[in-house]
This record gives sequence, structure tokens and C-alpha cells, in this order.
Amino acid sequence: MTADSTGPAPGATAPAVTQAVILAGGQGSRLRPYTDDRPKPLVEIPGTGRPIIGHQLEWLAAEGVTDVVISCGHLAEVLQEWLEQADLPLRTRTVVEAEPLGRGGGLKYAAAALPRPGEPWYATNGDIWTRFSLREMAAFHHERAAVATLALARPRIPWGAVETDRFGNVLDFIEAPPSPFLINAGLYVFAPGFHELLPEVGDHERTTFPQLARDRRLAGYQLPQGCYWRAIDTAKDLTEAAKELAATRK
Repeated sequence: MTADSTGPAPGATAPAVTQAVILAGGQGSRLRPYTDDRPKPLVEIPGTGRPIIGHQLEWLAAEGVTDVVISCGHLAEVLQEWLEQADLPLRTRTVVEAEPLGRGGGLKYAAAALPRPGEPWYATNGDIWTRFSLREMAAFHHERAAVATLALARPRIPWGAVETDRFGNVLDFIEAPPSPFLINAGLYVFAPGFHELLPEVGDHERTTFPQLARDRRLAGYQLPQGCYWRAIDTAKDLTEAAKELAATRK
């Protein structure tokens, strides 16, 4: 696998990114019973009055995106009905995976429906709740002539940490400290042609990304300090997100 022709030309003006893919086909089993009658992206954060995907589409539109392809699977018809009835700030199109293709296969399948295949594109998992400047991430991606750029988050550890000295004396207790490790935040910028490197079925993080990393064509953009980011995987995440968002409004 090579990617010599898929990255942006160094020194060229950074193109505006106006199209995106949202991966919304997961079962959302850890969010049951919320996902018994709706796909995960339609789960509402308590107190916000809108589902996760409503937030995502509003945010993408604010960042200059005009067209979004949504890859559906579990309860696809429920999501399609919501999209038809919602007053959306951009154009959406859905594609349905007849059989699960995995994250990489799902990306490839959805990318084939993007309206402008010769232009770069964003992608996000359908359970991500965040807000930061996608335009700055796209500029970072372009400056590095990357084929793919992934956002990197430093989530808080859900347990209290204990600080000790080298003699084993306890010095302090730290409640939910930031992780010392960066993780894939589930948000991406991709160069035109990236979809050609994706597997038909399977996970791009096990195939495409490792190869691009070896070729030095994969970049990592650290989310700005203080920006809100959370993956909504469990009912506890819903509760914590509601608390955190309420705190930011005080």
C-alpha cells in the first residue's frame, strides 16, 4: 500500500473542507435501553434538547461543511426519518450497510457517496460530543501534507490518582486527573483519495493507519487545551456529559 499521490501538495493553499462522513451504524449495546428504539446518534444528552447527531450537524455546518454522508446500520430507518423531519443547516445523505463492514469498511462505503471526491473530507464517529475549530485541524493537516490526520484527546481518568514520592510516602490525592496518554478522539481529516487505502471490510486502525504511520503520512492533531470532548458509550457517559455541560453554562 502506498500513498504518494493522495496527500496535499506542500506549499499549496489549504482548500476549504466542505464535506464529511458520520459513522452512525453501531449497535450501541452499552447504551441500552436508550438504543432499544433508536440508533446511538439519536440518543439525547439530558438537558440539551437535541440528540448527539443534531449537535454534530450544527457544529459541522458552523465549520463550513455543506454536505454530510451518514453511514447507517442499526435502526437506520429511525435515523432517516429524523433527518427528513429535522430542520438541518446542511445537506445530508444516508447510506445503509446491509451487513456490518467494520469502521474502515464503513468509511470506504460512505466516502463513495461524497459529492466531491477530488476534495478533502472530515469524518467522525456518531457518538462524539465535542466542539473545537475544525478549520484549524484542517490547516494542520494541510501543512503536514498528511494523507490522514486524527484528532487526539487526553481524557480524564475515571478514578482518583495517588501521588507518592520515591520512598512510598503518599503526598496527595488527585481526583480524575488527565490521562498521561493521548487517544484517538474519533475525528479525522482525510485527503482526496484516502478512501482507496481503506479495507472493504475491517478496521482502518489495524490496517490503513499503521501503514500510513510507517510511511510518515499520518498526522495527529491534539485537541486544544480546555476544549470539551466526550465519547458517549454508556449511560454513565450520558449522565456525566449532562453534568459537565450544565457546569459550563453557569
